[in-house]
Amino acid sequence: MRRPEEAEEVERWRAGRLARLLSPDGWLSLVALEWLREGENTLGSDPSNDVVLPKGPARAGAIEVRGSRVRLVANIGAGLSVDGEPAGLLDLADDADGDPTVVEVGTLRFHVIRREGRPAVRVKDSDSPARRSFGTIESYPIDVRWRVEARFEPAPGRTVLAPDVLGTGQTYSAPGTLAFDIDGAPSRLEAFQESDEDDLFIVFGDATNGDTTFEGGRYLYSAPPDDRGVVVVDFNKSYNPPCVFTPFATCVLPLPENRLSLRIEAGEKRHQGGGAH
Repeated sequence: MRRPEEAEEVERWRAGRLARLLSPDGWLSLVALEWLREGENTLGSDPSNDVVLPKGPARAGAIEVRGSRVRLVANIGAGLSVDGEPAGLLDLADDADGDPTVVEVGTLRFHVIRREGRPAVRVKDSDSPARRSFGTIESYPIDVRWRVEARFEPAPGRTVLAPDVLGTGQTYSAPGTLAFDIDGAPSRLEAFQESDEDDLFIVFGDATNGDTTFEGGRYLYSAPPDDRGVVVVDFNKSYNPPCVFTPFATCVLPLPENRLSLRIEAGEKRHQGGGAH
């Protein structure tokens, strides 16, 4: 069962989701993840480098880590650029600062990410085989039953360490819990708040995981609570985490309390092929 206006909204969301996934710097373009150590990390396509690029110059330069400072030292003539200008010696902002410094060389783009204080280089290729060969994502039919109103129960200043595919965990702000009923069954989900997002980030598991959906759970964003303290949670917009499509993602996994006992038969289904299954 679906109402036309809500179905159209979900269809638009799904089209945008697919476009983002297929974009030149979308998750399908992710081809490498290299963790950095303190000091000099050589960079290039030669396998002897500390940071090995899948293609491009054999010796592109180095990335230096000195405490919280990360700096690129590009070799002359290696073809590295930032914002269209040749790169030489420059500090690299990581994704914890909001907009990381993106370095380009050929069809490759890379930037520094930081997870629990550890820096790494994330490499994307606009000409990646995964991007060129991707088809589509199968989803459940849109059903208004899975669009629920949740009561937001605030917990100001709370943070949690959420599990991730790295086995180390990631710290998130957890501003509150969403309480709702589906078919009379009460459920609760802890919501996260990312530093660069106004919407609430929901990482959840349910009884379809490992059957029709990815065993590691799914993601969902919802608008902040309205003036009544209500959050609309539309499970029709549930989607696969990036680690479904690439083994080089650092996906966060559901908290134990965010694994629901019911089957959420809405949103994206398990994608065959890709990353961590």
